Amino acid sequence: MSVTVQPDSRPDLTRTGVGVIKVSTWDVGTPERQRAVVDAIAKAWRSRDWPDAGLLSYSVHIGEDGMTLLHYSQWTGEDAYQEFFRTFRDERNAEIDAAVPGVERLGLHSYELYRSGALGADDRRVPGCVVIVDVEFEGPDPARQRAWVDGVFEALASEPHPHPGGISGHFHIGVDGTRVLNYAEWESAEAHREALAAPGDGVGSRTEQWAKVQNFPGVTGGGVNRYTPALSLGAGV
Repeated sequence: MSVTVQPDSRPDLTRTGVGVIKVSTWDVGTPERQRAVVDAIAKAWRSRDWPDAGLLSYSVHIGEDGMTLLHYSQWTGEDAYQEFFRTFRDERNAEIDAAVPGVERLGLHSYELYRSGALGADDRRVPGCVVIVDVEFEGPDPARQRAWVDGVFEALASEPHPHPGGISGHFHIGVDGTRVLNYAEWESAEAHREALAAPGDGVGSRTEQWAKVQNFPGVTGGGVNRYTPALSLGAGV
């Protein structure tokens, strides 16, 4: 199968048939190298057939920090990913590394999509910014992961004045039971910065529901990072 470029450089986050999602980060050092690596990824993938290994989509996002790239891929299941890892991964990475030496590949985590929802009135808008919210918990506890996400949705419903720049949130739970990732789409990075600067602690207002989220027991760490969609690939006909 050929390789096609997905619309708006981003994946279909709620597509059916996804069994596992892989998210990883590469540190490439500078803004110039960020773009060079994205170009090398596009060349390495588009010059080959789409791997028939259960890969549904592969997307790359450019970090606002000027150093990192976020990788988001959808698979039919863990076996499909392991088959790709054994058969197709090395030749592509070797070509990318030859084009831009010195890429540092950081942690890879596995997720399942748990809940998605609109953050604003019109979720058909094309996002100019993707905000990745990582939440880490002490020890594996799938029920706690879901309870935290459910609490966020209750808090969003309690929000009296949601920022109009929010588009959608897609909450993923780590298959190891220890983390949650929110892939949040925003109109722009500036809109997200404005929301963070508004009264309250973070994006949410000072409601009882947001206080429960912000003081949820068992949370040990996390982070918030902004990215720009850069490349999203899928199988052609």
